[in-house]
Amino acid sequence: MSRRRDNRSAEARAYRKLYGTARWRERRREQLTREPLCRFCLEVGEIVQATVADHVIEHRGDPDLFWFGDLQSLCATHHNAAKQRIERGGYDCAADLQGYPLDPHHPANRR
Repeated sequence: MSRRRDNRSAEARAYRKLYGTARWRERRREQLTREPLCRFCLEVGEIVQATVADHVIEHRGDPDLFWFGDLQSLCATHHNAAKQRIERGGYDCAADLQGYPLDPHHPANRR
């Protein structure tokens, strides 16, 4: 049986452990109870149950942001794709039915 390699930094591995704590599980439960639908899906008129309590501002191991930063509820698809693109590129690529980007930070919407 092979073990999965963890290419994360030592700092990232340390803060990832916080997600396994009872304190985080309770915070996550409270968020998903308060906001049970995916915020990104709602923005495009879809109703999808959220499964992830996502930090609105990437905490990067900062304990204050991790424990006290704003959360948003997302479905796994948006958390694992759109949110990651936003964090890397600074904007979302989602578009309306005519193909125009929805995110005001998208380069096509900058004047």
